[in-house]
This record gives sequence, structure tokens and C-alpha cells, in this order.
Amino acid sequence: MPDDETGSGTESQAAAGAGARAGAEPAAGSAARRESRARLDPRASRLRGRVSFRGWGGVAGMATACVLTAVGTLLPLSQGAVSHLPATGHSISMVEPAKADACTSPEASLTPSSADGPNILAIKKRGKLIVGVDQNSYRWGYRDPATGSLKGFDIDLARAIAEDILGKPDAVIFRAIPTNQRIPALNNGTVDIVVRTMTINCARIKQVAFSTAYFQAGQQVLAPKTSKITGYNASLKGKRVCSAEGSTAYEELEKNSFGAIFKDKHDGKPADDDVLTVSNQLDCLVRLQEGLVDAVVTDNALAAGQAAQDPTVELKGGKPFTTEFYGVATKLGKDDVVRRVNQVLEEYRQTAWKAAYQDWLADDLPGISGPPAPKYRDG
Repeated sequence: MPDDETGSGTESQAAAGAGARAGAEPAAGSAARRESRARLDPRASRLRGRVSFRGWGGVAGMATACVLTAVGTLLPLSQGAVSHLPATGHSISMVEPAKADACTSPEASLTPSSADGPNILAIKKRGKLIVGVDQNSYRWGYRDPATGSLKGFDIDLARAIAEDILGKPDAVIFRAIPTNQRIPALNNGTVDIVVRTMTINCARIKQVAFSTAYFQAGQQVLAPKTSKITGYNASLKGKRVCSAEGSTAYEELEKNSFGAIFKDKHDGKPADDDVLTVSNQLDCLVRLQEGLVDAVVTDNALAAGQAAQDPTVELKGGKPFTTEFYGVATKLGKDDVVRRVNQVLEEYRQTAWKAAYQDWLADDLPGISGPPAPKYRDG
């Protein structure tokens, strides 16, 4: 039996899980959902007094199926089953010359190696790889309501890394981390790596180390199908827009919000109501369902899963307005971990990546032919 670690949940439980397509229970009545969220998080009762629930179906029925992260905390998770994936696909790598100051290609990483450096040896001595993940992002990292096990594209990759280092895909401890705690979790040693739809960018490579890219995504607007919002443009003016703290979506809104309201009155302070900026991105879908916000800005890869859960919402604007790459993150200085993960990814791109894409993402993000080609730096 794999080791288990459990924790308590939050109001994002109201929107978590796989929806009807994963065998969820029918949605409960709106009053029952509000009462459930109020018990899980006192913020829910404060929010309840300001709005009425719209009665949207979709993901709300998953409330009893998942256990999600508490705001501002790191909650450990249990392991679930792993599926072994068939081989397919191939990609060509590129080597970027090292540059002292300019950041023109943040996704360029260290060359791969299977050598056991000091940090890899420490993981082997412990016998478990500790991975920071999400457990409320449908298709990426979520709890199967039928089995209670963690599943998704990121979960498959994390297990592949554990199998390479420790010989077993179940030799892993998953710990749920909010979006804004991914970097602190690495730097304070709570986790060895983070596999959690984490975008590689110039600001973050100064704080943590990244593998090569394993998925290409981009920011997009999610809103009700009946909304007059047409995308990331002037149609957002005066609209309440939700994003996750510490996310690239929030950074884009800071650059240009098109007149949208995207910051809470006491943002970042003890009195912050966490309505427009939230710790976990899925909380934005709850806000949208309850009428507290008019739209959500997030990665199209995550938003597509949410649209699959709730048929009353859709991606706006046709295509993403940014180009971003997901990477596996670890603490700066753990070069042996970076190189080992890159070695795993070299094989994963040629074998399991396409099967994982077909299993988890192809229905909601069709037309992707393969993973991004790895880029390496020569320093």
C-alpha cells in the first residue's frame, strides 16, 4: 500500500472533480452547496450574503468527491493508481548559447543526465519523491470521484519521474499546493519538484529552476456563453475578472486589464476577501458560477477543462493571447534534479506524452500534434 497523507478542503470543493463525464453524483441543490462551502471555509458564508447562486450545473455536483487545498496552506495527498502508457512520438532538441544578462529564452534548460547527484541520492535514500501538484484541475491533476485516486496529465508525468529515479511509479508523495505557494514550497523544502501547470518565464527562473518545456499553453478568457465579453479586449471594461494569485494571468492583467476590475479592495492584506484574486484557480469558476465575477483569465489548458465541466461557459477570443510553456520546477541549485528530469522528458516525449495527451487532453484541447521541442543552454 502506498503512503497516505490527507488534509482538509476549501470552498473550491464546490467546483472540483471530473463532472458528469467522470461518473459524478448529480448536483445537489444550491442551498445545500452553500451550506457545504460555509462549513468548509468561513469565507463562503461572507460571500453568500452578497450574491445568489445562479444554479449552474456542471462541476458543482463534485463537492463530495474531492478534498482540496486550504487557502495559504500546503496539504499533502495520497497516491493513486498509475497507468502505463504506450510509446509514440518524437521531438528534436535545440541548444541555446548561454547569455549573461538577457532573458530571451527562459525555457532553455540544462542538458539531460541520468547521473545520481547529491539531491537525487537524497531522494533515493528517502525512498519517496515528494511532488507538489494540483488536485482540483480537471484533466491535469484531480481526484477521481469513483476511486479517490489522483489522476491527470501532470500526475502521469510525476509518476514517470518517480519511476525513473526510484524504480516504481508509486514511490511518490503528492502534496497539494495553491498556485501562489508553488515557489515557496520548493524553496522551503516542502517538495522536491512541482508538476502543476507551471509556466516558465524570465521572472520565475530567478526564483526556481525549470526543466525543459513539456506543454505549450496560453492565457485566455473564460465567461458564460451568454456574456457579451468577446475575449481579452475592450469588452472587459468595467467587468469583474478573477485570476489566481501568483499566476501569469494576474501578471497579464496588471500589464493591461482593458479597464477590467481585477483586484480586491484590500488585495494582499488581512482584510482581503479573495473574490477577484484567489489562491486556487478553480475558485474563480466558483465565483463565476455564483455571479461574483463576470469572467476568468487563466491558461487555456485549464480553462478548457473547466468548460468541459460546466457547459454554460466557454473560452472567448478564439485563441490564447499569450504563448507559454509548462515546465517541472525544483529549487535553484538542484542541477542534478533538473538534468535527471530532462533525461526523463527526453524519453517521455517519444513514448508516453502522446498517450497521456489522448487520455486526458485531446477531447478538450484537440489538434495538438506533440510536445514542444526541448531547448538546452550550453552553460
